Amino acid sequence: MNKLEEMIDSIKLPKVVRVEQLFDRTVLDNPETKLMSLLSKQLPKLTEGSRIAITGGSRGIAEYALLMKTIVSYLKTIKCIPFIVPAMGSHGGATAEGQTEILEKLGITEESVGAPIISSMEVVEIARTSDNLPVYIDQKAFQADGIILLNRVKTHTSIRGDYQSGLLKMMSIGLAKHAGATITHNQGTLSLGKNMVEIGKVALEALNIVAGISIIENGYEQLADIYVSRKEEILETEPKILKRAISMIPTIKIPDIDCLIVFEQGKDISGTGMDPAIIGRPINRGPNEGPKVESLGVLRVTEKSFGNASGCGMADFISREFRSAINEEATCINSLTGMHPEIARIPMTFETDKEVFKACCKASGKSNTEDIKIVIIRNTKSLEEMYISKAAYDSILDKNDIRVSTNYFEIPFDNLDRLTLFR
Repeated sequence: MNKLEEMIDSIKLPKVVRVEQLFDRTVLDNPETKLMSLLSKQLPKLTEGSRIAITGGSRGIAEYALLMKTIVSYLKTIKCIPFIVPAMGSHGGATAEGQTEILEKLGITEESVGAPIISSMEVVEIARTSDNLPVYIDQKAFQADGIILLNRVKTHTSIRGDYQSGLLKMMSIGLAKHAGATITHNQGTLSLGKNMVEIGKVALEALNIVAGISIIENGYEQLADIYVSRKEEILETEPKILKRAISMIPTIKIPDIDCLIVFEQGKDISGTGMDPAIIGRPINRGPNEGPKVESLGVLRVTEKSFGNASGCGMADFISREFRSAINEEATCINSLTGMHPEIARIPMTFETDKEVFKACCKASGKSNTEDIKIVIIRNTKSLEEMYISKAAYDSILDKNDIRVSTNYFEIPFDNLDRLTLFR
């Protein structure tokens, strides 16, 4: 046992109880039928043989493959030729192959949706903003006869305002590939929102956008609704869609947390691996919108992140398993493109999950085990299931949306001291 292990060896972890948080359960029945109907009403008349590019983002969207397949099927019924363009900025290591692989991991392949994926990092400059910023667009999408934007609408980790993560972001950052994502982010966090909106508006005006398809999810990552907006409607409808999406966002209902353990972070979960508003670690120099978190430990990087651990710098401690999975090049490219190099910093690393827990308890400053408010979550998108200590449970002011489903028990680890709660 080394000195670091000796330092935390005697720390006793509090018992936890499994609780369920209740969120909005709105679920869209028959999404295929609704999407087909909306497409038939909202899409302009397209010439037979038109090549239509459909954007494919890097985030996992509820019913993603089904929605993409439905769009492809509709376009084929009106004799158009659909293809999918990865629209994900610098993700996938800023390579065409990497972005195709991300879509495949999300279930989007030619076999699954019926249209080819045409991936390239080549862009063309289509215009300039009033601030003389170049507006880039994926070359393959630009060469198409039309573009259908498909994206989930939700809050952004660094941007506040009427337009956050949605169709404007898909144009200004996603379809602009690495070159455009760099331009949008280059002036730093304080200018990110303004640049994104200005570039997005110019791109919307300049491009042959057939329609924008917006998806929102409920608090359980289920498909809640679909919207199809005509090109001229996008600027008006997106803020309204965002407002509804925000009303469904899950949160941790514990205002003050001594130790927060996140089982996994990933690019398929949040642009920063973990949502800063959930973990109480703001990166936009604004006020903290989440709980007050004294110490934060993270145990895994999701497989769909391909080693991109951007966001780990928000944590205090990580496991050796996490660190071994990091692709430093992909992490640095993504974090530097987003002008947040600090979130790529590698935290203090412990050999096992159990040691990460103990280090968090040590850093909390609480000497009495029973006083430690510990919270364990799978990731910042999956908050319906949490494991919390008695001190954490007692601190919840409004327990109306909290359901306790077990007695208190010791935090379970396997013979290698790996957490077994979320397997």
